[in-house]
Amino acid sequence: MAKFEILHRCSTTRARVSRLTMAHGETVLPTFMPVATQAAIKGLTAQQVEQLGVTLLLNNTYHLNLRPGVDILNKAGGAHRFQGWDGNMLTDSGGFQFVSLSKFAQITEEGALFASPFTGEPTMLTPEESISIQHAIGADIIMQLDDVVPSLTPDRARVQEASERSVRWLDRCIAFHEASGRQSTQNLFAIVQGGLDFELRARCLEQMVERKDKVAGFAVGGLSGGEEKDVFWRVVKQCAEGLPEDKPRYCMGVGFAEDLLVCVALGIDMADCVFPTRTARFGVALTRDGPVNLRLAKHATDLSPIDRECPCPTCSIGTSRALLHHTATRETTAAHAVTMHNIVFQAQVMGGARDAIAQGTFPQYLKDFFARYFVGTGYPEWCVNALRSVGVDLLDGLDPHHIKIVQGSGAKWEYSDKKRK
Repeated sequence: MAKFEILHRCSTTRARVSRLTMAHGETVLPTFMPVATQAAIKGLTAQQVEQLGVTLLLNNTYHLNLRPGVDILNKAGGAHRFQGWDGNMLTDSGGFQFVSLSKFAQITEEGALFASPFTGEPTMLTPEESISIQHAIGADIIMQLDDVVPSLTPDRARVQEASERSVRWLDRCIAFHEASGRQSTQNLFAIVQGGLDFELRARCLEQMVERKDKVAGFAVGGLSGGEEKDVFWRVVKQCAEGLPEDKPRYCMGVGFAEDLLVCVALGIDMADCVFPTRTARFGVALTRDGPVNLRLAKHATDLSPIDRECPCPTCSIGTSRALLHHTATRETTAAHAVTMHNIVFQAQVMGGARDAIAQGTFPQYLKDFFARYFVGTGYPEWCVNALRSVGVDLLDGLDPHHIKIVQGSGAKWEYSDKKRK
């Protein structure tokens, strides 16, 4: 089983720095995992991803089972060799496809019966089959198959059924995984469900934790589906506080910079999302001053790089915003260049958090990052509330006479005078 060591703790928040050692090396947490759904991050080779400093990425069980299929993966010796990736890998179990491909799926206690979106051929994904596919993929972290429902579903009975079924399916995943004898190289994570219902979350959390000796880590699932952010962070906080201290904690589907840092402050160690790579293909670069839409005309004559201080290959060779504006969404080279930049940006956000936690300055890191990232736009109210819950007040030090709450589409704190007291 993976070796998990806590190296540093924040004395104010619940943030921590830890080391996760697995068959393909070490990954220092907290970290963001880029998503290589079908054994590739779009536009980049595995070697390029490694050169960006990534040590843990995500592949998807459902999609790799469809194409290229288990036979090819077994013949290749697993997905690491198939895609030329030497670092650590996590595989999603396929449960998310219960939501994203719901029109193709029928869920029963046995599993999910899918009609292939390519051929229409029916396939049954059971807990055992999901683990078997992940064994063929050879991922260092494998996820239990869980019953996932949309976070905004109004049907509490369905949410309760899904969370209780996820516990039963975890037991089936554990039994199948233990019988395989692969625990020394592949580490099974449980997924806490329960939707946005705190009572159902508590029940599922308690039952999952009862099985802590059988799993290597835990995930918070069923979020990032359009729910109110003020509910999102409270569910994350509830789960992080109830999960064991000696196991890694993974919040699934989180990718915005503010979301990442709030989750780290609440005690989360790992996160993944397609956001930084997908938004790159639409010509949006992520920076410490906020997202930059390179398609806007104002960048057409700007010969400066995306970020002069960024060490990514795109910025370090001086690729200009003007060139990226000229080629964004038209040439694949632009998507390639911005994808590298965005992956490095995510790594810097999390790397900066790790350094600050280790140095005892994480609360100030949060204040500095949010002040720069949201300058001129105001802090999202949910971020202020979430960080206050763990002892960090983003508004501390600002003149209260110049601060007001703005309601509407995503309430936020605005201030007309940025000067400190």
